[in-house]
Amino acid sequence: MTDDRPASGGDRTGRDDAGSASVADDDPFAASDTILVAAAPETVFAFLDDPANHAAITPGLTDVRDVEPLANGGKRLSYTYRMAGIGIDGEIVQTVHEPPARHVFELRGRLTGTIDLRLEPADGGTELTYAATYGLPENALTRVGSPVIRRFNERQLRAALENVAARFDGE
Repeated sequence: MTDDRPASGGDRTGRDDAGSASVADDDPFAASDTILVAAAPETVFAFLDDPANHAAITPGLTDVRDVEPLANGGKRLSYTYRMAGIGIDGEIVQTVHEPPARHVFELRGRLTGTIDLRLEPADGGTELTYAATYGLPENALTRVGSPVIRRFNERQLRAALENVAARFDGE
C-alpha cells in the first residue's frame, strides 16, 4: 500500500505549511518524500537497519560491503553507487540510530551528503519519510543543470520508498 501524501509539514511544491520555501527549493541536490508502509514502525526500522536491504531497495546502489557496527547501534560501511553508468565508491556512517523512529546516515567520499529516514506510526502502519541532501562530484552529471539533477534525485528517492512499501504489501 502506498500513499502519495507529501512529506509532513509541506506539499509537493517544496513549500512548508506557511508557504515558505523548503530546503529542497533552495538546494537542487535535496529531495524529500513520504510513503505509508503497511507494517509497524519497529518492523520497518528493523528492515532498514540491515544494510543489505538498502542495496535491494535503492536504485543504483550496487554493492554494500565492509559493514562494521558502531557504538551508537548504527553501522559504518562501504558502498558502490552507479549513476549514469559511472560507479561511485564511498562510505556511509550512521550518525543517528533511534529505534524505531529514525536513521540518519552521512555519505562520505566522491558522493557526500545525508540521508534522514523518519518513521511515525500512522493508519495501522508506518509513515516513512526519506529526506536526502547530496553533494555530487563536479563532472558532466552536475553540468547538465540542477533541474535534471533534482528530478533524478526525486525519482530515485521515490523508487526507494515504493520498494520499501512493496516489501510489506500483502503481509
